[in-house]
Amino acid sequence: MKQIVIIFAAAFTLSSCSSNSDKADTNDTVTVASVKAPLSHALCFLRTEGKDSTSIEMVIKDNKITGLMNWMPYEKDSRKGKLAGTIKNDTIDVVWSFMQEGMTDTLNLQFKLDNIKLWQKPLIFNKQTGREQTDASSGYTLPYVTADKIYK
Repeated sequence: MKQIVIIFAAAFTLSSCSSNSDKADTNDTVTVASVKAPLSHALCFLRTEGKDSTSIEMVIKDNKITGLMNWMPYEKDSRKGKLAGTIKNDTIDVVWSFMQEGMTDTLNLQFKLDNIKLWQKPLIFNKQTGREQTDASSGYTLPYVTADKIYK
C-alpha cells in the first residue's frame, strides 16, 4: 500500500508538470542556480518522508514565483494551496496559502535552489502564536528531488 501511495503521488506530480508545454517563454534566458533556463519556466519537485509526500510546482518569471504546493501526510488531512513570492539568486521566499480541514491559512516558507534540487528550511511550532513558522535560524535541510525537467 505504501508503494502505491508514493507511486500515485509521484505520477500526479509528473503529470501536472508535463501537461502544459506552453508555460515557458523561450526568447530569453536567465541563469538560476547554475542552470541556464528560459526567463519564464516551471519546475516540479517531490519530497517523500515515510508515507508522507509533498509536491511543488513553481513557475519562475523574472524574479517572481507562483505555483502550487500540496502536503499529503498519510491518513491525515492534507494541505493544498498556492505559492506566491520572489527569488533572488538561488533563495526563494514565498507565502503558501492553503486549505486544511476546511480552513484557509498561510505560511511563509524559504527555499534554496541548488543545481535543480530544492531545499527547504524546516518549520517549527511557535508556542506564543500557536502556529507553525519557518525556522529562520536553521539551514536548508529538507530536500526535494526534481520531478521533471525545465520546460523549453
